[in-house]
Amino acid sequence: MNQSEQIEKKIMSQIKSGRVKLRSKYLFLAKKLGLNSGLVLTIALSILFFSLALFYLRTTDSLNYLWFGQDGIVAFLESFPYMLVAGLILFLFAAGYLISRTEWSYHRPFKYIFLALLLVVLATGSLAAYSGISENIENQVFEKRGPGMLFNPFISPGIKPRSSGIAGRVYYIEEDYIILETPRGLEKVIFMPHDPKINIQDLNMGEFIIAIGSRNPYNFQAKNIKLIEQHQFPAMIKRGIHRQLHPWDPNNTSSSTLFAPEWLNFDPITNKCIRDCHIDQTPPRECFKHCLK
Repeated sequence: MNQSEQIEKKIMSQIKSGRVKLRSKYLFLAKKLGLNSGLVLTIALSILFFSLALFYLRTTDSLNYLWFGQDGIVAFLESFPYMLVAGLILFLFAAGYLISRTEWSYHRPFKYIFLALLLVVLATGSLAAYSGISENIENQVFEKRGPGMLFNPFISPGIKPRSSGIAGRVYYIEEDYIILETPRGLEKVIFMPHDPKINIQDLNMGEFIIAIGSRNPYNFQAKNIKLIEQHQFPAMIKRGIHRQLHPWDPNNTSSSTLFAPEWLNFDPITNKCIRDCHIDQTPPRECFKHCLK
């Protein structure tokens, strides 16, 4: 009896004894189909998370804080899309693991396959970041509708208040402070007197600015500011301002334009003063001059 016949006899004896069980070819087919489906899904999610991370950095105030040099690093790190990057890394590792379980890994070295995967994710994700997909997900997140709501933890930090930075449109100017329109509503930004980095006389109502500093419970203490051209201002911040404040005429005192409570982010006494003042048919900017000291 030759060696092949001995192996065949040994296998047959193990099958008959029950130590080796035969499985249907359909089971192997289903396993292969599930593995390939999981691989396609993880690659698709890797592309989506990379595109959303690029979209986030491109449309929020995060990268703009680097303009301030070393002083802006804290604000940049605070606003960085950590969850999107973590999701991207997680799905890339999952895709790599699934690749190692497929027959592809037997035909090519794994490092070359993973490098090809990375290039596909980076190239396709870069194109997707400039498509309407990411903005549509953003709209669904903040309008609380559709499947995009699942991405709320990943996208919503894009317009949340920062401890070390702030971005918005100048609504009102005084000698030592300004009022900004932000996605959070109206916020007070105060300046240190005689600070050479800030010349409040260079600011005009309606201009967009980004500032670094520190946040107190009811105001933001600016350390440095930069004027931003309207077309260069972070798009997600701009859309957030529009969603929060809506188009309104600040000189109109009709009931339809009264300050909504969520617009006012000052101390309770100031908030009440502004609303009472506006109810008395006083234009909003005059109310700020009267109530904000």
